[in-house]
Amino acid sequence: MIAEVVPTGVRAREAFDDEGPDGAVTLFATEQAVVEGVFDGRRKEFTTVRGCARAALTALGVDPAPLVPGPLGAPGWPAGVVGSMTHCRNYRAAAVALTEDFAALGIDAEPREPLSRFLAERIVTDVEASWLRQDFPPAAGLPLDRLLFCAKEASYKAFSPWSGPRFGFRDFTVRLRPDGTFLVVPPTPEPPTSSPGPAGFTGRWAARSGLLLSVVALSASYLPPAPLGDLAPKAGKNRDNQEQPTR
Repeated sequence: MIAEVVPTGVRAREAFDDEGPDGAVTLFATEQAVVEGVFDGRRKEFTTVRGCARAALTALGVDPAPLVPGPLGAPGWPAGVVGSMTHCRNYRAAAVALTEDFAALGIDAEPREPLSRFLAERIVTDVEASWLRQDFPPAAGLPLDRLLFCAKEASYKAFSPWSGPRFGFRDFTVRLRPDGTFLVVPPTPEPPTSSPGPAGFTGRWAARSGLLLSVVALSASYLPPAPLGDLAPKAGKNRDNQEQPTR
């Protein structure tokens, strides 16, 4: 499913259980150390998503390497590679690309279910709620709050090489489109009050088999807008906001 959403040049692999895309997955010693002592379910999803990443790297022509979370939870990728991972109930996926083609990647998967009212009120801004009413019919049949959450997660993962720890995914303003795309304005001093313009970027979304998927792939020529433009991305790094093994 994820392969239907990522652009040309990105390799993606997915799994629907914890056997991995190509059978059992063996962790590198440094990866094993990360999940030492964590509960079994978390260790399995950590392992399976790395199996997806290894398969995607192989498809890209890159040898598998340890994918160890850094201080902010982002996995380190081999030199010359950008990537992203995601996992939710009954689904794990990873996407990778060469830095000569893409500056950053972000993917996210969520169950096709509405958010709780409490979380929706924290995620969806008044501006975004207005856009959803304007752009989607009342009978759209999609949990739009969860889809917005999914798009923000992917946007955050892609853009975090520039934003670092200063911003969270709630700082991104997203306008979903019924055509399977979304427009994003990354963090700025003042939130936008109209549709995202040239300073933002575009992502893709899809609803498949009880899942919501989103992908942001920033081209190699992408330059972030002010005030973050003076921050250079860290080569080979990307955010996986769920890479917190003890959480």
